[in-house]
Amino acid sequence: MIPAAFAYHRPQSLGDALALLSEHGAAAKLLAGGHSLLPLLRLRVASTERIVDIGRLGELKGVRPGADGSLEIGGLTTYSELLAGATMPWVKEAVEGIGDVQVRNRGTVGGAIAHADPASDLPAIALALGGEIVLQSSSGTRTVPVDEFFLGPFETAIRSDEILTSIRFPAQPEGATGAYRRIDQPASGYSLVGVAAVAAMADGRVGHLRVGVTGVGEAAYRARGVESAMGGSDGGTEAVAAAAEHAVDGMEVNSDIHADAAYRSAMARVITIRALEAALGR
Repeated sequence: MIPAAFAYHRPQSLGDALALLSEHGAAAKLLAGGHSLLPLLRLRVASTERIVDIGRLGELKGVRPGADGSLEIGGLTTYSELLAGATMPWVKEAVEGIGDVQVRNRGTVGGAIAHADPASDLPAIALALGGEIVLQSSSGTRTVPVDEFFLGPFETAIRSDEILTSIRFPAQPEGATGAYRRIDQPASGYSLVGVAAVAAMADGRVGHLRVGVTGVGEAAYRARGVESAMGGSDGGTEAVAAAAEHAVDGMEVNSDIHADAAYRSAMARVITIRALEAALGR
């Protein structure tokens, strides 16, 4: 199909892009890699009066490791660029499994986070790492904790005049390791259930744990019930299995043609076990 008509802008700087958003607000949509927005426009699932193409703004690219172990990723950094610059092996392994070569070469980290597809992989990884989302408008810059960023299906804390300029992740605790495990829909490659876990042991006990889940609810979420159940445990097989029982606590689990709620709930527990065991080196 052919999209509905829209005006097209290609700003030459971040300031120009922000000025356009300030002027047109919700009547404009940002175009980064385009893998999410363009199909929606072609199918007329979405429409817009204006497209603001920020895909060539080099100032929003880059993977910047900090001397303290922190990491900042520019919003327009592609999956492939993240693979080249990421310092955590488990994150590289997770990103290598997203999409295909074309998607990884064009799709952007900030675009995926901002799009907030309920089955997207990166939101779960971001939740497991913690940190904050940096948002900029013509009136200034603000940060939103990643825990508060995903509000619902395709809904985030971004305002209509803001651009996601980067994602900042703090240094992880000493000895922390992570893992991402998922089960996907074979035709699309989207996650039916995806679980990211970052864990660190202290004196033989689980001293740090963050678990992000995607594909299960209306938005990616932290599995706080799992974190609470595992905290202070020995991280053994029984503790992992017991904690995984809390993978969907408080969630309204998705049910669709690909997987009903009962199946997703069961797989959430299974994939949580796999992610925890991998993160703990079991």
